[in-house]
Amino acid sequence: MSKLIFLDVDGTLVDYHNRIPESAVKAIRQAREKGHLVYVCTGRSKAEMQPELWEIGLDGMIGGNGSYVEHHGQVLMHQLISKEDAAKIVDWLTERHLAFYLESNNGLFASPDFRERARETLKTYAIQKGQSAESVESKEPEDFIHGLQYGGELYRDDLNKVSFVLESYQDHLDSKEAFPQLEAHTWGGRGETALFGDLGVKDINKAHAIDVLLEHLGAKRSDTIAFGDAKIDIPMLEYCEIGVAMGNGEDELKDQATHVTDTNNQNGIAKALSHYGLIHFETENSFTSDDDNFNKVKDFHHLMDGSTTDMPRVYGIEEASHRSDFKLEEIVEFLYASSGGDKRVFGQAVLDLHAALDKAALKVSSKEHSESTMVGQVDALTDLLYLTYGSFVLMGWILNLSLIQFMRLIWGKFSPMARLTLIP
Repeated sequence: MSKLIFLDVDGTLVDYHNRIPESAVKAIRQAREKGHLVYVCTGRSKAEMQPELWEIGLDGMIGGNGSYVEHHGQVLMHQLISKEDAAKIVDWLTERHLAFYLESNNGLFASPDFRERARETLKTYAIQKGQSAESVESKEPEDFIHGLQYGGELYRDDLNKVSFVLESYQDHLDSKEAFPQLEAHTWGGRGETALFGDLGVKDINKAHAIDVLLEHLGAKRSDTIAFGDAKIDIPMLEYCEIGVAMGNGEDELKDQATHVTDTNNQNGIAKALSHYGLIHFETENSFTSDDDNFNKVKDFHHLMDGSTTDMPRVYGIEEASHRSDFKLEEIVEFLYASSGGDKRVFGQAVLDLHAALDKAALKVSSKEHSESTMVGQVDALTDLLYLTYGSFVLMGWILNLSLIQFMRLIWGKFSPMARLTLIP
C-alpha cells in the first residue's frame, strides 16, 4: 500500500551545511519508484527552496510551517498574513530597530539593515549547527538564507511569516503581546538562547497542513510517516501514523516520536524508510584493517561524522578547517594542562601559540608546493601524528599501538586509487 512521506528540510533532509546526503536522494527516488508520495514539510517558503531540493523529485511541499500546501504544482491552501497585519509588523519591527526579513513564496525580502545586523547572528547559528568559525567567517546573510534579497517592497500582501533578529528574549515576548492574533515562535536556540523570533498565521501548523492534503487526496492518516528534528515538528510527528525523530534532533521531539533513526548525515532517512519496509537500503560495505586500533578509530569517526570511505579522498577547505578546529582545541587543552591551571601562564601560552601560528602560515605560504593536494594533506597529517607519538616517547609512555605499527600504518601502500594499508 502506498504511503505519504513528509520530510522536514533543515536538520532532516539537509544537513547543517545545507547539503543533501546522497543516501537521502536515493531513498526518496526509490520510495517514489515504489509508488509512495514524498513531500517536504518545512518552515521555508517556496522561494527558499533551492533547486537541488526539487531536482530530487518531490510530489509537493508544505511550506511556511503549514501555511502553504502544494501537490503536483496545484496550490491546495495558502494562508497569508493580512496586508494590514503585515504593515503593522514592519512598522513595529522598524520602530524597535529590529532587523527582519519577510518570507513570501515570491521571495525573501530583507530590511535595509538586515545584512549588517544579522551577519554575526547567522554565523553564530551556523556554528551552533556544526559549521566551523573559519568556514563562516567571510559569509553574508544571503549565503545562509537561500532567496534572500534587498531593496524589495516591504509593505506586502503575500507573506507566509516574518522572521526577525532578537536583541533579547523580551523582543519575542513583546511580539506575542503586540500581535495576539498571530502565531509567535522563536528559532535558533531554546528559550532565552533563541536567536530569531517569527510571526505567522494563527492556528496553522504542519499537522493541519497534512490534514488538508490528506482530505484532498482521499488518503488516511494510517498511511503517513513524518520525519523531523525540532520541537516545531512535534505536532506533525504526533499527527502521522509513524513519527520519526532524527538522531540529531531535540530530546523533546525524540520523546514524542514513534521511532528514532540515525542523524541526517548518517543515512537516517534511508535507514528509517528501510526499517519500515518502504525501500531497500544496503548498509555501507565498509573495509576493516588488520590493526584493531585503526578499526576502533574508524568506528568512532563513523559515529561522529556519519560516514567513512573505502577510497582515499581529499578534504575540501571547509572540512579541513573543521578537522583542524578539533586538533587546535586539543593543543590548547594540552597547553592548559601544562600550565597547571595558572590562568596567567596559560594566557601567555595562548598568545605565544597565536604568534607561532602566524609564523607557520608565513613559512608555509612562502614555500613552493609541487605535490598534489592529497599528498600534501597526507604528508602534513603524518608529520602531526609522528610528532604526537614523539611527545609520548619523550614523556616515557608506552602505548598499546607500538610506534612500529603506527609507522607501518602511515607508510603503507598508497595511491589515488587505493586506500592506506598495513605493510605485511
